[in-house]
Amino acid sequence: MEALFGVCSNSLFPSIQNHKNTILLPFPNSAHLPFSSQLKSQNRVSLKPHDLPPFEASNNLLLKCISSDERLGTSVDEGDSLKDGVRIKNLAVFVSGGGSNFRAVHEAILRGEVHGRFVVLVTNKHDCGGAQYARENGIPVIIYPNTKGEPEGLSSNNLVAVLSSYEIDFILLAGYLKLIPSELIRAYSNSILNIHPSLLPAFGGKGYSGPTIHFVDENYDTGRILAQRIVPVLANDTAKELAARVLRQEHKMYAEVAAAICEERVIWREDGVPLIRSKANPEHYS
Repeated sequence: MEALFGVCSNSLFPSIQNHKNTILLPFPNSAHLPFSSQLKSQNRVSLKPHDLPPFEASNNLLLKCISSDERLGTSVDEGDSLKDGVRIKNLAVFVSGGGSNFRAVHEAILRGEVHGRFVVLVTNKHDCGGAQYARENGIPVIIYPNTKGEPEGLSSNNLVAVLSSYEIDFILLAGYLKLIPSELIRAYSNSILNIHPSLLPAFGGKGYSGPTIHFVDENYDTGRILAQRIVPVLANDTAKELAARVLRQEHKMYAEVAAAICEERVIWREDGVPLIRSKANPEHYS
C-alpha cells in the first residue's frame, strides 16, 4: 500500500540551516581533534579532558567514538558531491537497541537510494546492537546522557556542540529510549525525525495499524506528522505477526523519508504542515 503522507510553499531548508548559524560551537571540528589525545581501547577512541579546550575540560567532556585515525583526521565536508544540485546530507542517528530502522536506512544509503551519510551514532547503551553495527561500518559512536551506567556520556549542551562539530543536517531517532533534551530540539528545529509503530495521533481505527514518522518537538509524539502507512490487522493476526508486518513497513518508509529530506523534497505549508514533493513529478505532493 502506498504511503500516506501528511498534507506546501515555504522551503524547509532555510529554517533548518539556522542551527548552524546560531549555535556557539566550543567543541573543535572533527578535522582538528588532537591525535596525541587519542586513547585506543576496545575499538573506541576517547579524548582526555585535559586535551580539550577549557570549556569541555571543565565539563568533563569525554567523547567516545570508534573511528579510524583517517576518519578522525578527515573533515565531514571532504568528498561532498552534488546530485541534481543537492549536496550529500550529514545524518546522525540515535538508538538504544538493535537499531533495525537505522540499519534499513544505512543499507538504502549503500544502495545509492538515499543522498546522505551517517556520520555519527548517539546511544545511551554503548554495547547495544545498533552501536555495534555502527562500529562495524566505521561510524563514530558517542554516548548520551551521562549516567551511573554510562559515566562517560555527554551533557546536553556538549551533545549539541559535538553534533554541530559533525555539521549534522538531520537527526533520525531509531528506537532511542531516552528523552531528547530541549537544547537539542531548539538547536535542530524541524530537523529531528522519529518513527513510531502506530498511527498517531489517535493510534488508528479498528482493524488498522501502521507506522508514523513525525518531526520531534519538546513533547512526546506530538510533532508534525510527515508520513504514515496503513497496515491492516488481519482476523487471525497474532501480536507478533502484526508487529513484524508493521516493522517491515517502518524500514521501507524510513528509507523513503530519509531520501526525501536528503534531496530537499520536504517543504512546509504556510499553516505549518510538512509535505513531501514527488521525485517523479515535482508538481505533486503526497
